[in-house]
Amino acid sequence: MSRFAQALQDASRQASACIEAALEGAEGPVSDAMIYATEGGKGLRGFLVLETARLHGIEASDAVPAAAAIEALHAYSLVHDDLPCMDDDDLRRGRPTVHRKWDEATAVLAGDALQTLAFELVVQTTCADAGRLHLVRTLATASGVRGMVGGQALDIAAETADVPLTLDKIINLQAGKTGALIEWAATAGPHMAQADAKPLGQYARDLGLAFQIADDILDVEGDAATVGKAVGKDADAGKATFVSLLGLDGAKERAHSLVEAACDVLTPYGSDADTLREAAQFVVTRES
Repeated sequence: MSRFAQALQDASRQASACIEAALEGAEGPVSDAMIYATEGGKGLRGFLVLETARLHGIEASDAVPAAAAIEALHAYSLVHDDLPCMDDDDLRRGRPTVHRKWDEATAVLAGDALQTLAFELVVQTTCADAGRLHLVRTLATASGVRGMVGGQALDIAAETADVPLTLDKIINLQAGKTGALIEWAATAGPHMAQADAKPLGQYARDLGLAFQIADDILDVEGDAATVGKAVGKDADAGKATFVSLLGLDGAKERAHSLVEAACDVLTPYGSDADTLREAAQFVVTRES
């Protein structure tokens, strides 16, 4: 197992354990759905929190609540994204979506509760008060109308727009929908240490865009059983994507170029950032 694969696995395990501990004693379908929604993911965002914390000399135990927070918030976004009023998906991570396994009301409430849980967790991060406050404030921004929610709103509006999205507009949309939470995760470490977050912010922006391009490629080339959700939906809906605008080869070339740029930004950290370099390569070679 590569160093990155081991770190990703460890981060996922620690974040999951933190979420489960936070929900200990909670009973009923909503809490069950919350745990279900956080299972089976890659855990990339939690990994980025722990790895960038390590890069700045912060112990994993001090950063785990922030890693769990971003995974909880990401899970909430997926639960709501899958709802009939949004993308109307039946599968997520190879299993029935929350609203299919339970019902729509439970899915809405589980998503709501995961979002609030994220803020309950992030304030438990062990760092200076200024760093903790910054994490809370920026998580709210990254997940709200100026971040993920805003990007999702643009994505929904584009489905019925008279004029197809341009490449620049898709990049702007995805910077919110996908990129904002990835950037928060990758800059959590320096913010906890009250260090310069600019290099890792640029790394995250390149990584987030490459991640979304890879998703668009998987929607064309992927197998539903491997990807864990329906594929081909974007093309069937006539949706503008990186693949539809750049072509399949052009999209692959753009994704790999972004990965190279992300790795170049890590030069000041030397070999200590090799695991983050592996993470960038993983983003464009993954099959799910």
